[in-house]
Amino acid sequence: MRWSVGMALGLAVGMSAVGLGTPTASAQMPGMPGMPGTQAAPPAGASPCDGFLPLRDDAQKKGAAIGAAQKRHADRQEMCKLLTAFSAAELKAALFLEKNKTWCGVPDQAVVSAKETHVKTEHFREVVCAPAPQAKVPTLSDAIGAPALDTAKNTKTGGGTFDTLTGNPLAK
Repeated sequence: MRWSVGMALGLAVGMSAVGLGTPTASAQMPGMPGMPGTQAAPPAGASPCDGFLPLRDDAQKKGAAIGAAQKRHADRQEMCKLLTAFSAAELKAALFLEKNKTWCGVPDQAVVSAKETHVKTEHFREVVCAPAPQAKVPTLSDAIGAPALDTAKNTKTGGGTFDTLTGNPLAK
């Protein structure tokens, strides 16, 4: 579980390193508004990049909750609940980056990295949320390496305690 906390905080910190939500991020918009292949201009005074900070903070908060639960050795159910909440927050942030990469000047590598990190988080969430494997109680046969059931292959006939006039009943 240690690497999951690193992924949780790594995405949030990595996305903040991109520079989203800063005044310079809106100045990095490639292309001109209204041109083919670009997004429509945002309303005056509002930038679509401003919406990233709450998403990043939410992902960081949920990642910190996972770290705290890990330190106190929380059970699987609680970790599953925390990972599910974090995964949802991480997905929102990754989708935001993909949707607003043109306006916010997000490099393609950051979008790809956010998606890859989310795939790893989802895989880890599936592992944690899967039912715990039930341990098989070992039997004496397991301990000594004997077969569990008597069959004709592992019983001898002739001269034994279980032999009758018609042969070994276990061998039939």
